[in-house]
Amino acid sequence: MSTTENAIASAEAHSAHNYHPLPVVVASAEGAWMTDVEGRRYLDMLAGYSALNFGHGNRRLIDAAKAQLERVTLTSRAFYHDRFADFCTELAALCGMETVLPMNTGAEAVETAVKTARKWGYRVKRVPDGMAKIIVASDNFHGRTTTIVSFSTDPEARADFGPYTPGFEIVPYGDLTAMREAMTENTVAVLIEPIQGEAGVLVPPAGYLPGVRELTRERNVLFIADEIQSGLGRTGKTFALEHEGVVPDMYVLGKALGGGVVPVSAVVSSADVLGVFRPGEHGSTFGGNPLACAVALEVVAMLRTGEYQQRAAELGDHLHRELGLLTGGGAVEAVRGRGLWAGVDIAPALGTGREISEKLMEEGVLVKDTHGSTIRIAPPLVISKEDLDWGLDRLRTVLSAR
Repeated sequence: MSTTENAIASAEAHSAHNYHPLPVVVASAEGAWMTDVEGRRYLDMLAGYSALNFGHGNRRLIDAAKAQLERVTLTSRAFYHDRFADFCTELAALCGMETVLPMNTGAEAVETAVKTARKWGYRVKRVPDGMAKIIVASDNFHGRTTTIVSFSTDPEARADFGPYTPGFEIVPYGDLTAMREAMTENTVAVLIEPIQGEAGVLVPPAGYLPGVRELTRERNVLFIADEIQSGLGRTGKTFALEHEGVVPDMYVLGKALGGGVVPVSAVVSSADVLGVFRPGEHGSTFGGNPLACAVALEVVAMLRTGEYQQRAAELGDHLHRELGLLTGGGAVEAVRGRGLWAGVDIAPALGTGREISEKLMEEGVLVKDTHGSTIRIAPPLVISKEDLDWGLDRLRTVLSAR
């Protein structure tokens, strides 16, 4: 057996099968490129589901982490540390908000947002105890905790994990009328992704997000934007909501906030909203730890310049122009997305999304499938135009090999 085969066999024998990875074993990575245990290089066109917006081994982020590793990595929230205030202050400023509640993973941040909305509903809106409702969209992906899968419409994510947590109303994504009809006096929040990543990079109809903002203001309901995948530069703006001039009541952030170095997530909102918490009501031992804050502070500093957003916008325009040329020839049925983020629907006759992903891997490009026939393209924002074009050439090669 090869080194790759041995590594995969060992992993399959000794780990739970909760993922179905492509058969590649990565040993090192830099920028937009990864190298496997056999020494073969691959162009990363997934970027850790947008966790690696700034590329693998980004020097600024690695240096920030190394410097902090020599000082202090964890205090728990039992004490203050000297990176915490700067992290909260700078991230709040980037978001145009006041207050930050740091956690570790995206799912933890979503859970935090749900708890915040409910507590706000009871303490501020005066919803009767136990009656708070949160509206979510069909085909959402907000994480995999038992509460979050309770409002998933994906059978694979939901099956056999009941009993499910009540308190959520599911409406069709992009349907403002359905959302309005679902709202009651007990509705405390709307939780949506400005672009649905796991669903295939679905962009809602123009006017939908401003409509949600207007409706939530009108009905005294919190607008919670899950920008874990779409935020922090991916779409050509700091936040995807900016494309339609919308500011929510709360951002839920993760993935790229940790720069692909450490898990960092956060809920960012006003002092009035996050001020509903009192000591002991919510927390995390590792949330807002010194190492996480040091890395995330560097991420915020990099985003403040606007260069990564501009790069995502310019290369994203190029990406979507080139992908658009693939439609109409029978191989690609549709292309969606914004910035350096695209969902490509492959014609079923050509193969499943998994099969196309495997063929691209053989050509030296790594992407991942979703929902059967769709592949997602989301390279690091640091990718060069030449490398992006090389990857697109490999896609054309795979699609033409019929």
